[in-house]
Amino acid sequence: MRRVLTGEQSIALDLAKRRPDGCEVEVSLIATPLKNESGRIVGIIESYRDISVVKRLQQELIQQKIHFEALFQSSADAIVSLDREHRVIDVNPQFTRLFGYTLEELKDRNIDDLILPESYRDEGLEVTRKVMSGESVQLEAPRVTKGGGTILASIRVGPLHLNDELVGVYALYTDITERKRAEYRLQYLSIFDALTGLYNRAYFEGEMARLDLVRTGSVTIITCDIDGLKIVNDTWGQDAGDHFLKAAAEVLRRSFRATDHVARVGGDEFAVILTDTSRQTCERVCERIREEITAYNRTIPKIPLSISVGMATTDDLNVSMRELFKEADNNMYRQKLLSNNSARSAIVQALMTALEARDFITEGHADRLHHLALRLGQKVGLSERSLGDLHLLARFHDIGKVGIPDRILFKAGPLTPEERSEMQRHCEIGHRIAFTAPDLAPIANLILKHHEWWNGKGYPLGLMGPDIPLECRLLAIVDAYDAMTNDRPYRKAMESGTAIAELQRCAGIQFDPNLTEAFINQLHDHGETPVD
Repeated sequence: MRRVLTGEQSIALDLAKRRPDGCEVEVSLIATPLKNESGRIVGIIESYRDISVVKRLQQELIQQKIHFEALFQSSADAIVSLDREHRVIDVNPQFTRLFGYTLEELKDRNIDDLILPESYRDEGLEVTRKVMSGESVQLEAPRVTKGGGTILASIRVGPLHLNDELVGVYALYTDITERKRAEYRLQYLSIFDALTGLYNRAYFEGEMARLDLVRTGSVTIITCDIDGLKIVNDTWGQDAGDHFLKAAAEVLRRSFRATDHVARVGGDEFAVILTDTSRQTCERVCERIREEITAYNRTIPKIPLSISVGMATTDDLNVSMRELFKEADNNMYRQKLLSNNSARSAIVQALMTALEARDFITEGHADRLHHLALRLGQKVGLSERSLGDLHLLARFHDIGKVGIPDRILFKAGPLTPEERSEMQRHCEIGHRIAFTAPDLAPIANLILKHHEWWNGKGYPLGLMGPDIPLECRLLAIVDAYDAMTNDRPYRKAMESGTAIAELQRCAGIQFDPNLTEAFINQLHDHGETPVD
């Protein structure tokens, strides 16, 4: 009042006034001087306006601004605000973490020049057009980071208005790269076999069901089964078996057209659907499979690949795909029965070749062992059948060593307890291999027991004395003698007399004492030891 009365033309301020009931009300006051006709100030005119609602709204706006700023700064989404020309006004910390750019690097620069892939320029222009016309847009698209990497983002873009005027754009980015990878992976696994990359059984059965409904011409199913996979798994382990499966899958992939449905329908089973193809053509395809197998075995001879193949063709629409599959499967198993023995024999022969190529045993060991063992077997009166088993045992007793790692097999120094335990597994590995090969099945138990000791301290079963098969007891003696009298990586060969003394020391412990004496006498009889 004093200020107005002393000459100020108008004063405006906001203040609180009290009503008669004691409540306060927010008001806007405008005070102006009241003048008489001569211009002298004789009073004050005060105009009051209730601004309680305005004040409340202002406070709410302040709180909202604080709230939205907190959300902007702490949001898990990367957020950028842009002007009408897509120049950056502000970014939140998550934007910097996701794309690598700081606000100082982005300020007043066009965001599309920085994070939009060149191939997505047209799509970016369309998004801009929609947003500038007032629409909000949501999409999934790749974006480029500062380091040159690419992410897949879920993007929400919308207009920014001020007093009903479009002044800019906001954009929110969520990194969905890992989520999409997981989705693609699940989608892939729903159709394809993870190991071989061929179609899986679910897809194959779905395709058979589809063809039951829509096929109009001839259709062929070819079924394939890998021979000897169990031998490979038992000998070299699951990894080698998986490699074998992938090799077979690649052979089949090369044998068929890209439009044919080649699937892995079981552990070692594959199947193929060919439509609108004559029987003669399908027979040529089966021949191509055999040619591809031959080519594979010629270039990668370590484990020979053998695949049994069966085929069934029909143009009768009343024959279901499942019936056709069963016919092809039966044909395949008939071929498998005919070829299985030869396939297994080929794999066992390959195992022996691999053993001879990698084993530390010196050249000629098998021949010497065979000669010594059969001579001793004849001396102690083994039957013809037992001599035949001994003949095989002398050659194949260590076949399980193909499954022992080189670091153990070739180690020059003493084995650790863990390595010794691993080495002893070769008896069990050899036993499993022999059981799968018809030629070796009769000596499978002999292979298992050829490291048992007379006193029960051997492995793997801890058999004792006469419980150990005679062929194994006999082989243990001649094998030890030949090993001692020939060079090994960890020692030089012994003199014959020293080796005989070692046999005598171990008689009754490791070796059958009677057989040990018979073997030493045999060596003396043939002049193969020094005479005392």
